[in-house]
Amino acid sequence: MDHQTVYVVDFGGQYTQLIVRRVREFGVYSEMIAWPDAAAKIRENKPSAVILSGGPRSTLEEGAPDLDFSVLEGIPTLGICYGMQLMAHRLGGKVEAAGHKEYGHRTYKPVADGSIVDALTSYQVWMSHGDQVLEAPTGFITTASTDSCPIAAFENDAKHIYGVQFHPEVSHTPDGKTILRRFLFEKANLKADWTSQTFIDEQVALIRETVGDKKVLCAVSGGVDSSVMAALLIRAIGDRAVCVFVDHGLMRKNEAEQVIETFRGHFHANLKAFDEKDRFFGKLKGVTEPEKKRKTIGEQFVCVFEDHAKELQDCDFLAQGTLYPDVIESGSPTAAKIKTHHNVGGLPDWMNMKLIEPLRWLFKDEVREVGRMLGLPDEMVDREPFPGPGLGVRILGEVTPERVKMVQDADYIFRSVLKERGLNKGIWQSYAALLDVRSVGVMGDERTYEHPIVLRAVESEDAMTARAVAIPFDALEHIANRIVNEVNGVNRVFYDLTSKPPATIELE
Repeated sequence: MDHQTVYVVDFGGQYTQLIVRRVREFGVYSEMIAWPDAAAKIRENKPSAVILSGGPRSTLEEGAPDLDFSVLEGIPTLGICYGMQLMAHRLGGKVEAAGHKEYGHRTYKPVADGSIVDALTSYQVWMSHGDQVLEAPTGFITTASTDSCPIAAFENDAKHIYGVQFHPEVSHTPDGKTILRRFLFEKANLKADWTSQTFIDEQVALIRETVGDKKVLCAVSGGVDSSVMAALLIRAIGDRAVCVFVDHGLMRKNEAEQVIETFRGHFHANLKAFDEKDRFFGKLKGVTEPEKKRKTIGEQFVCVFEDHAKELQDCDFLAQGTLYPDVIESGSPTAAKIKTHHNVGGLPDWMNMKLIEPLRWLFKDEVREVGRMLGLPDEMVDREPFPGPGLGVRILGEVTPERVKMVQDADYIFRSVLKERGLNKGIWQSYAALLDVRSVGVMGDERTYEHPIVLRAVESEDAMTARAVAIPFDALEHIANRIVNEVNGVNRVFYDLTSKPPATIELE
């Protein structure tokens, strides 16, 4: 892509992906790069600007994340938290363990006119650090301070190097976006040249160049990601995008039928739909461990492809709707593997395909905007995220047709009531899940020993963090009453209030 690019060097900070998002929100293309690879990539690609992220380590520790600052010569650079401390450490300043660690909201005082942290509407910021800069490097001026942090920001404007001890990327810093905007456009002199339309144009051209006159197998689920990916492929290569929908029996209520109708009726897609419910339920019999469930479901997708080899083996490419958060949670150089994200779990030998992932570096909100630009209907673009293994990860314990129906019915009631009452606006994801326990209840003057349903609704920006939505109690009470009365086998309803972290959005 021929764009001005901002590299965000990841030192393991919890907000690194958010920095990338914030930069992109200004229409500037940004990528995250892991610190061990950063020097080589910066030297080779010469980005237009660099942002150094926060991180959990101390620059004073042996083996702490580091960077050869010679590669940054002449490149506008912003250091955030650990990034600022590393700047000071590597450029001749002094860093020490803070006598008073700062966590949470703080108010800073600007001490230099015309800096990127001066003349704002709010000086409230979000701090999260144990070390601090004791002395700024030669040639740098201090631009902000707090009661316990004498150097809360510094800069060397002549060299286009800037540092802030706080986190401007988080919403807890009210004027943080102003600081980032000043760095990008006033100090780095960037232009906003990256939009959804330019992304579409570039990806269409890239797909055509990569694929040539070959066919692409596009596995679709009806979710936002695979739908946008399919629309992008159809625009690029038409009928040579072979869309495959496998009905594994783990979709939400009535969704399998809706997917088939949407792809054939709206997209006029070259769609092959396979009803494989019996296969999946048979292989999931007795499987209760979460990772084994995911792998079993992935393996069965491969088996479906093997059984339909004659229809599919003339495809030379496989497209997957992988997104950026999937990449991070499935394991990266600076992030622990949380769980395996499911697309297609391994390929059989005859499927010697080349993989293309046109959405791999997009966040969910960016994917939705691309979908709108491609003309997808709102009900598809605004659909809540749905896991690849479907309800298999919302049923704790064994997955059976009977247990799936319980979840489908409870989930349908929950989401329908939220929509009817206008409570679905702002919700990132909402669903019902089934626990692998039973509890005692009383219905019709008789004892019951049945299953509890867990309801979960969260708000999030990118699925990296999430918090429970405050649904009014009367709505929850109404939903619980309907579920207990209308869903066979359920006698109790819970609402999950846990944020991410420490929990994940899905139960498994």
